[in-house]
Amino acid sequence: MAQGTIIKVAGPLIVAGGMADARMYDVVRVGNARLIGEIIELRGDRASIQVYEETAGIGPGEPVESTGAPLSAELGPGLIEAIFDGIQRPLTAIRELSGDRIQRGVEVPALNREKEWAFEPRVRVGDQVQPGDILGIVQESAVVEHRIMVPQGIKGEVISIHEGKAVVTDTVCVLRDGEKEHALTMMQKWPVRRSRPYQEKVSPTSPMVTGQRVIDTLFPIASGGVAAIPGPFGSGKTVVQHQLAKWADADIIVYVGCGERGNEMTDVLKEFP
Repeated sequence: MAQGTIIKVAGPLIVAGGMADARMYDVVRVGNARLIGEIIELRGDRASIQVYEETAGIGPGEPVESTGAPLSAELGPGLIEAIFDGIQRPLTAIRELSGDRIQRGVEVPALNREKEWAFEPRVRVGDQVQPGDILGIVQESAVVEHRIMVPQGIKGEVISIHEGKAVVTDTVCVLRDGEKEHALTMMQKWPVRRSRPYQEKVSPTSPMVTGQRVIDTLFPIASGGVAAIPGPFGSGKTVVQHQLAKWADADIIVYVGCGERGNEMTDVLKEFP
């Protein structure tokens, strides 16, 4: 892993030297407080780093350490019903650790490493599998069946398969591909700048019932489609989102708040505990 030192601080932008071995979009830990950042430009041995935390108090000469990995999302059981910030830090777990105010440099894994999940296999020893095949399922909630699939770029013969309780980092399946063996867990890490692969993109063919008669009648939305609600401040856009989240014919609601006012995010947390 590349290690360097801070040369310049300009708000959330940090310039560090001695980073010749680093790569674009690597996640780095900045300063003695170990703030999380991402390399957005490389020129010679200098790296420009976008820091995703408050940089007050950080100065030249402090260390910068590359993790050697790109900014990635953790995918696995425990993702549903959780609340994350923009870099997938679990806010509920951080609050339990440090109180109502998030401390700088706090390091908490996105998915709970201690909670056990009941893994039910859907393959047997000797089966040949390829990317996207379902290895097993986890009943994550009363209505959500989380399917554990073979990661992209891995295929082979199942030589062992787990059944029963396990944490997300435990090996639940081992595949043999020629002379290589791949130990698979219930959790996968996926770089956020890389699109998820798919076998086929299906065109929408049926309407999604939103539970709002004015929308269903005048502005119908297709299942698998997209819709936008433009409008000025205070016109009710967020309220409409709340109503859709409550009453639409959908099993999972993913709410992303970007640039929202604090009172609106407070309403979201109160409405959807």
